Amino acid sequence: MAEEESSFDDFEQVDFLRDRHIRFFQRCLQVLPERYSSLETSRLTIVFFALSGLDVLDAMDVIDKPSLIEWIYSLQVLPTEDQSNLPRCGFRGSSHIGVPYQTKGPGSPHPYDSAHVAMTYTGLASLVILGDDLSRVNKQACMTGLRALQLKDGSFYAVPEGSENDMRFIYCAACICHMLNDWSGMDIKKAIAYIKKSMSYDNGIGQGAGLESHGGSTFCAVAALCLMGKLEEMFSQRELDRIRRWCIMRQQNGFHGRPNKPVDTCYSFWVGATLELLDVFKYTNFEKNRNYILSTQDRLVGGFAKWPDSHPDPLHAYFGICGLSLIGEENLRRVHPALNISQRAFEHLQQLHRAWTETCT
Repeated sequence: MAEEESSFDDFEQVDFLRDRHIRFFQRCLQVLPERYSSLETSRLTIVFFALSGLDVLDAMDVIDKPSLIEWIYSLQVLPTEDQSNLPRCGFRGSSHIGVPYQTKGPGSPHPYDSAHVAMTYTGLASLVILGDDLSRVNKQACMTGLRALQLKDGSFYAVPEGSENDMRFIYCAACICHMLNDWSGMDIKKAIAYIKKSMSYDNGIGQGAGLESHGGSTFCAVAALCLMGKLEEMFSQRELDRIRRWCIMRQQNGFHGRPNKPVDTCYSFWVGATLELLDVFKYTNFEKNRNYILSTQDRLVGGFAKWPDSHPDPLHAYFGICGLSLIGEENLRRVHPALNISQRAFEHLQQLHRAWTETCT
């Protein structure tokens, strides 16, 4: 029994290894390990995790900002001279198809070159984090490309060639519209109708109508409605309370995404941010949540894994940091729970919006 108490005390005293996490994210910006090679087509998302992670760690001084900004702009799918590719515009995930490196001018025709809605979200978010003014973003082309992805039921494809369509991509679309301060890229009424139909019998929200409630899709639905300014208009107080209860019930020590599933580091953000947006995160157990997140910390190379004694990866490393930020971990910047960027980056975005409004008036 004494041994058990001693090991628990050691567990309680785990430190947050900030410097190792900074080095972990720096490596993610430079080279991907072999086990991540399948993620090359989504490299922009990996860069977002690393950049935003460094931002939340208040370590942006280790980043070569100008080079990264140019690289991100090189991934923008620009309209060709005849504008025949407008429904395919936005941001691609990487340079894997070999299109010419260019950051301005007409796009290059390529039969397989098209944007991806999640890459457009993470590309724009990364530019905001880096302090860019978004002046080189072809906003009209992004909106045209986004509109082309929405289906009749209100959901979105990820790519114009067709793909899965679910709550994840409604969230990405809402983030894009919010960041560009232009909601012409989506039919808001149809998107809201899709969200409403996706509420399950147990009061969580699934990826679509009739699908299992999930912590990730519940976040996507609630955050999208918050970005639209429609949360309290679309859900009654009783419905919101039921969503709150479903989310609070996802905590064991950390959080899991579905009933009877193991706890996973990333849900400390997905569920935690949802509860923050619903103004009840304060009623969760911060100490147990922190202890679980830190139990997945890799003490050798930095980063966080989904479970203790597992390999760290960029996604769980980033959402582990965000989960700690939500509970007020020292020396971390606050995270904006709906846009999933730091509060500092969100304030920069607000300045851009004010400047655009003044220019229009």
